[in-house]
Amino acid sequence: MGERGKRGKGRPAGAEMPPELLKRLYRQLYTIRVFETRCMRLYRGGDVRGYLHPYLGEEAIAVGMCAALEERDYIVSTHRGHGHCIARGARLERMVAEIIGRETGYCRGRGGSMHIADFDTGNLGANGIVGGGIPLGVGAALGAWVRGEDRVTVVFFSDGASNNGVFAESLNLASIYCLPAIFVLENNRYAAQTPIKSMSRLEDLYRRGTGYGVESWEVDGNELAAVYASARRAVELCRSGRGPVLIEARTYRHQGHHVNDPGAYMPQEELEFYRTRKDPVAMTRAALVEKVGEAEVAGLERSVDEEMEQAVEFARSSPEPDLGEFLREVEAEA
Repeated sequence: MGERGKRGKGRPAGAEMPPELLKRLYRQLYTIRVFETRCMRLYRGGDVRGYLHPYLGEEAIAVGMCAALEERDYIVSTHRGHGHCIARGARLERMVAEIIGRETGYCRGRGGSMHIADFDTGNLGANGIVGGGIPLGVGAALGAWVRGEDRVTVVFFSDGASNNGVFAESLNLASIYCLPAIFVLENNRYAAQTPIKSMSRLEDLYRRGTGYGVESWEVDGNELAAVYASARRAVELCRSGRGPVLIEARTYRHQGHHVNDPGAYMPQEELEFYRTRKDPVAMTRAALVEKVGEAEVAGLERSVDEEMEQAVEFARSSPEPDLGEFLREVEAEA
């Protein structure tokens, strides 16, 4: 079945959400946007080792999905996973520290941007393998099912990952046992530099789930309220034993695949449309201003900006990992 995120005529995205909820979720959206933008500056300044895959333009998916979860639930992230971490409650200073390779980072500076995990918030981790997190999420859901736990697992992955064999195998296994797993296919229209239409004859990727008996639908991933409503419905199905669920969240990243990809293959008119007309942060901000006023929103944003700069200061002042300890960690037993 199809489910398209739609707004009331002339109403900003999120207009129907209670003010306090909208304010809390907008803070997360804005935090992700500021975090990614600031980390790109750190990268340009030589502070970041390795690659950086910004989540710009996709923020509403992480925020809307994680807002529907309970503390006991799990998420599994991707190489483009900073937004998932923040939406799940990760600490900015430890994230920055990890990204610039400091001892105070989530993985003590050993993992970097693509390998942040935070078990305290139920984040089972990101990885650099496209589709690699899908079976990990199914394993977490299977474990919860075996133990009789009321625990839902959300697995984030990309449109490119949906072409991997592990996607089909994981959906099939989850379907057989009615596992409490929500598969969130973040369709940003490109697998690295390859457009959807060049890699799949079926562009409605959510329809793939129906072949495995999985409840499947699509949602406008730029509309926070639509994603949140979709997430709540999926969580309810999983908690009642009617999982799994596949949600295709359609979105559009605001630049190339990684920080050094100029995105020249992206049609400029299309890119400009999503940046100016379908930006999830701007649309949600407009809805919040309508409810609480410009001054309160601006104050919230200043608070996030200050928090981000404090996180950067903390990370930069943190020590580098000790080389001797690192060598001992990887040293083979004689």
